[in-house]
Amino acid sequence: MSGCKLPMGLCPDMCPATERARRERERRLHRLEVEPGGGGNAPRADPRRTVKEYSRPAAGKSRPPPSLLRPPPVLLATVRYLAGEVADRADVSCAEVASFVADRLRAVRLDLSLQGVGDADAAAVLEAALATLLAVVARVRPEETRGAVDPVLLQTQVQEGFGSLRRCYARGKAPHPRQAAFQGLFLLYNLGSVEALQEVLQLPAALRACPPLQTALAVDAAFREDNHARLFRLLRTLPYLQSCAVQEHIGHARRRALARLARALSTPRGQTLPLDFIVHFLALDGLQEAQHLCQAHGLTLDKDRVVFLRGQYSEEGPPPPGTCHILVGSKLRGHALEEVVMAEEDKDIPRPGSPA
Repeated sequence: MSGCKLPMGLCPDMCPATERARRERERRLHRLEVEPGGGGNAPRADPRRTVKEYSRPAAGKSRPPPSLLRPPPVLLATVRYLAGEVADRADVSCAEVASFVADRLRAVRLDLSLQGVGDADAAAVLEAALATLLAVVARVRPEETRGAVDPVLLQTQVQEGFGSLRRCYARGKAPHPRQAAFQGLFLLYNLGSVEALQEVLQLPAALRACPPLQTALAVDAAFREDNHARLFRLLRTLPYLQSCAVQEHIGHARRRALARLARALSTPRGQTLPLDFIVHFLALDGLQEAQHLCQAHGLTLDKDRVVFLRGQYSEEGPPPPGTCHILVGSKLRGHALEEVVMAEEDKDIPRPGSPA
């Protein structure tokens, strides 16, 4: 974005006043945007809660004037609001929150692209937006997605977020402070992808040597090599955002690990393992989850042990997603999501070329 002769936004609010008035008039306000207690026949827009919605640019249509574009500080404040005030709403389902946040963050990226913003300011906004999106998407349970949100659309939005950010990084002359972490997030989100690995391996050696990217490469290698013991040891150590990025792959990794155990231990008479071992080995959230996982794959349970009988193991449909509290939810460790998104919980962010 450096060098572009584009105007800077002048809108001081999360949503331009003209859009607030129009959507209020058309009754297209989201319930997260209305004034408290104002959800009746004529809901009123709350300027402190209404966030600019995404609107696809029409072909041949002129660019919006600066008065309708939010400058980087306002965009960053908007992302902070979504992470701090919307993402943790307990009165709205995680799927509805994810759908709302994904749309508003898409509008943030669009506003940013229509302005002459420097790469450093653009990266700060894009990083915070992507971190927020990863977190809210990771909280959506599969059973919540029916009709409430399109999981494929959410995945597309995450990939577009990575694309915008990585293009911004590529334009810069010097690495950004959080670049190694977000390049690592890109690899973790696309775990096992040859294309993603090739793109990461083409990064400068000093950047690849940063701890966040080294860890992501180690996780990818363990996943690719079916080294399940090492994989789950590494997954336990990942910070919160990295855990959110990799969450989609955890169910598949557990299935592959269980399949390997079945191939190694299944006999005509049946060998057994304690369910406690399964819980620890696969970083499950307790015996009940271990029981459900084993039964979902056709394995017999004998009290607190799983029996591996030859020919019993089976795979039908996608693997059970699991609750992922140990591997994801617990990683906030008392921090607010807003702190994690804005990197305010970090004392030191590794920089390329700095000592680990």
